[in-house]
Amino acid sequence: MVQGKTKGLAAKASSSHHARRAAANTKKGQRHIAPKKPVLLKQAAMKRDLTAKINKSIESQMVQAASSGKLTIMKNAGTDASSSKGKGKA
Repeated sequence: MVQGKTKGLAAKASSSHHARRAAANTKKGQRHIAPKKPVLLKQAAMKRDLTAKINKSIESQMVQAASSGKLTIMKNAGTDASSSKGKGKA
């Protein structure tokens, strides 16, 4: 049996504590370098705006499709809903 403290235990304890704190502070999401040039800044802003507009229009279409009647699978909503009413039962 080993008597007294061993050298590896003290170093191991400090590194696990550091790793635990570092893991708790990590940010989720993509890691990328922000653009610095004015042209690239303008492109990035335009891309953000277009993405937001596209997402907003998709959400509004989903709300309109869901509020039209009973809850259905969105692929069958619209023109195909009347022809595939009986297929969903199992």
